[in-house]
Amino acid sequence: MSERPPISPRSPRAALEPEQVPPPPRRSERARNPFVVVGNAIITILIILMIGAGTVYYYGRQMLETPGPLREDKIVNIPSRAGKRDIADALLREGVINVNPWVFIGGVFALKASSDLKPGEYSFQKNASLRDVIATIVEGKVVQHAVTIPEGLTSEQIVARLTDNDIFAGSVREMPREGTLLPETYKFPRGTTREQVIQRMQQTQKRVLAEIWERRNPDVLVKSPEQLVTLASIIEKETGRADERSRVAAVFTNRLRQRIKLQSDPTIIYGLVGGKGTLGRPIKRSEITQPSPYNTYVIEGLPPGPIANPGRASLEAAANPARTRDLFFVADGTGGHTFTETYDQHQKNVAKLRALEKQIQNDTVEPSEDAPPPTAAGAPPDTNPTAATPRPAAPAKKPPARPAAPAPAPATAPARQGAAQSTTTPPVVQR
Repeated sequence: MSERPPISPRSPRAALEPEQVPPPPRRSERARNPFVVVGNAIITILIILMIGAGTVYYYGRQMLETPGPLREDKIVNIPSRAGKRDIADALLREGVINVNPWVFIGGVFALKASSDLKPGEYSFQKNASLRDVIATIVEGKVVQHAVTIPEGLTSEQIVARLTDNDIFAGSVREMPREGTLLPETYKFPRGTTREQVIQRMQQTQKRVLAEIWERRNPDVLVKSPEQLVTLASIIEKETGRADERSRVAAVFTNRLRQRIKLQSDPTIIYGLVGGKGTLGRPIKRSEITQPSPYNTYVIEGLPPGPIANPGRASLEAAANPARTRDLFFVADGTGGHTFTETYDQHQKNVAKLRALEKQIQNDTVEPSEDAPPPTAAGAPPDTNPTAATPRPAAPAKKPPARPAAPAPAPATAPARQGAAQSTTTPPVVQR
């Protein structure tokens, strides 16, 4: 019988401990392969990148879609040659965005708009998000400014208006020919050159004139589109009422047909001041018969060219005058005109206007010691008084019959652009 080794007494804790710790398992040769190590590292990096990209996408989308700080629509000018950082600073300064400029630049790259940002003046809508702001600049839909050119201005007056308007750039190298610009309401972006504005007005005038010339009444006496513009410019300066243009055109057409001088006051003024357009005072009696290529009291037929830039309506009226036998018209004191076929009836209408003017003068002006003497009794009145350039009674010799100049506007209404300015007291022709 073998002897057992003596049992060494141990503490309870020591008895619970194993007598020998087993060795750790050996690592697999496959796991230690460098390709596996590199592959595990790549997968780990990709997972981290995907998580990061997802986080960036989520928060980036939130930044792009979150409503912006604008409380109302606002116009901001993006200057030319401005970089992405300059644009971001301008938008932040104007309160269009409220994020860090680098966030804006990141949004530009995220939307692949880095090379599509265009300078110009843009209107950003209320609460526009960062995506909306970038899209507005990328689309290049700049603000269009409406510019209205009134009918009846000369080319010199139109150029002066364009020069005074600060949305345009550059200068006009050469004064456009009279009558080649079409008065209308145009829309231009800020920074448009004045030469481009002139070219657009000329192109529009050519197109409109060609259309109207094609639709003209075959009985009109003008022989070319240029003569049509000349007649239309006189009509434009004689009346500003739409319902009278074709009838005024009929008066001048009838006088041309009967070889009667047109005798239009605006042609006197243009012969005196040219492109300035306004005389600034009443017409002198001596100026009525003063020789001038444009003075239709002196010359026969139409003047050599337009005296202003007529609008579409006056061109239409000149091409399609009303079918009347009227040879005279005179202001009726209410802003319109009275048309007649005979000189005697015209004289009666002139007398009515004189009486009305005298009544207005008596009601609004106190008599003074140096007031002009009243018209001599029995002297025939002028055949064409106007609120702008009324003249005293003519000499005893019967004056030539002629149509009237523009109608007097009501005391509260502004005078037509380009016409002589109306006054409350009818001025007296200077000698």
